[in-house]
Amino acid sequence: MEQISIVDSKDHVDERVKIGVWLTDKRSSGKISFLQLRDGTAFFQGVVIKNVVGEEIFDLAKKLRQETSMWITGTIHQDDRSHFGYEIEVDGIEVIGESEDYPITPKEHGIDFLLDHRHLWLRSSRPHAIMKIRNEVIRATYEFFNNEGFIKIDAPILTGSAPEGTTELFKTKYFDREAYLSQSGQLYEEAGAMAFKKVFSFGPTFRAEKSKTRRHLIEFWMIEPEMAFMHQEQSLEVQEKFVAYLIQNVIDHCKYELNILGRDIETLKKYTKLPYARITYDKAIEMLQDSGKFPDLKWGVDFGSPEETFLADQFEQPVFVLNYPKAIKAFYMKPHPTRDDLVICADLLAPEGYGEIIGGSERATDYDYLVEQIEKSGQDPKNYDWYLDLRKYGSVPHSGFGLGLERTLTWITGEDHVRETIPFPRMLHRLYP
Repeated sequence: MEQISIVDSKDHVDERVKIGVWLTDKRSSGKISFLQLRDGTAFFQGVVIKNVVGEEIFDLAKKLRQETSMWITGTIHQDDRSHFGYEIEVDGIEVIGESEDYPITPKEHGIDFLLDHRHLWLRSSRPHAIMKIRNEVIRATYEFFNNEGFIKIDAPILTGSAPEGTTELFKTKYFDREAYLSQSGQLYEEAGAMAFKKVFSFGPTFRAEKSKTRRHLIEFWMIEPEMAFMHQEQSLEVQEKFVAYLIQNVIDHCKYELNILGRDIETLKKYTKLPYARITYDKAIEMLQDSGKFPDLKWGVDFGSPEETFLADQFEQPVFVLNYPKAIKAFYMKPHPTRDDLVICADLLAPEGYGEIIGGSERATDYDYLVEQIEKSGQDPKNYDWYLDLRKYGSVPHSGFGLGLERTLTWITGEDHVRETIPFPRMLHRLYP
């Protein structure tokens, strides 16, 4: 008798197998018990028939408590009524570990309760499905950039300089110097691009803002490619190709998980069609003002959630908003060739109210301009000597972008709350909701 995982059931129909499982729920109907089982790879149903297994095993099945671990033996059958498509007719049960008073019952629980028990909530079907999709997005990310000729460069988590100002950075001491938890690996990726042409980083980033919105996290994972000899329009093509690639791979490899979450696959398919729409910041302001919904909106402001949602709702796919005012963007962005008040950049807005999932730009290459912009941002150019060196020794046009993994995952899965995509317990959510 072969020991298998639940996910491999399709390869063992009508075969007797052994599986290590946990019990997630159960119900009885006369002389039949239905056990809802999981093993870390998938969820399916075990059917225990009294006349088949006998009184002792049937009574044991009825007494099992939620999250009891056990070995089960039985025969795999196809089950077209379930999301998974298979079930097991149980003929043997061997309890491994007892479980009593498991706190997360099949009833509804509030988000704060679930986050307090995140170490256990990961076992439930919805976070399990989210994490499987997250894993596929990560796998597809590495595959995409490897196929496109990128190499991975790991940026430091402790940094001595700030890509976008120090107001949203966690400050710490690095022996006798000030240091910060990284808010972006971008500046280091620029150095990598000058050595390897196309690079990307994929790591944790931190923002010290006490946001209470569903769209912001204190800690999140960022995918940040940087590309030498590349202007902004070429970068936009990489960005949309990357996003479409992620979505297509989730559709191809995570249908079961998408069904658990109730995510409409036909909707996701629309987001794989390229190219995505492009509008300028000026056009976006015009659209917002003409709508009559934003009477106080003035040119020069950054967009918040209501504005981004409205703009995205005008398109059936993600939309790029191009060339924002220089005053509201980071110092490293390349100035617009014909407008002193703009920089060459773009935000990619996701449909369905999820907002910006990518921010990117062409990078400034003029040494003196960068020094001036660093000073205007209130920082000391000496802290950026190494970054400025990139403009002294064979500078080239280069562009890059950053995609936030958690917000992108929230959009792909159709979840209401970005915190539901956090992979491990975050007990600090009590301090920073």
